[in-house]
Amino acid sequence: MGNVYSAQNFASYFVYELNEARTFVNSISIQHLLGQIDAMWKKAFGQSAFTETTHPFDKTGYVVKEVYDAYQEFGTAHLEEPAKEWFLAYGEFQLVHRTYGIPPFTKKEELLVQKVLNNYRNSYSIAV
Repeated sequence: MGNVYSAQNFASYFVYELNEARTFVNSISIQHLLGQIDAMWKKAFGQSAFTETTHPFDKTGYVVKEVYDAYQEFGTAHLEEPAKEWFLAYGEFQLVHRTYGIPPFTKKEELLVQKVLNNYRNSYSIAV
């Protein structure tokens, strides 16, 4: 059984990994990647990968609404860094605006995510 993570964390992981590989990534490609991850996660682990509700991309234009909203301001432009969230650490008094973190994947989860990213890189190898 796989873990369940926030789709925001997956999106951050995609942005970091694809930028490191000098591969184009935008808000639309993130939605497609989220759809692929969720489908493969359900097949491998029998459950959704995300804590958020998923939607059919062909009907709504997004897979995870919260991620769509977070990246909507960037339009179709290349994403240099992940979306940011406001964070208040326990015992602190100052909000910090930071990028979403990447999930602590298990080995099996990491292999599944890398498979999806490799397919994307091979299909859409537009260098940045």
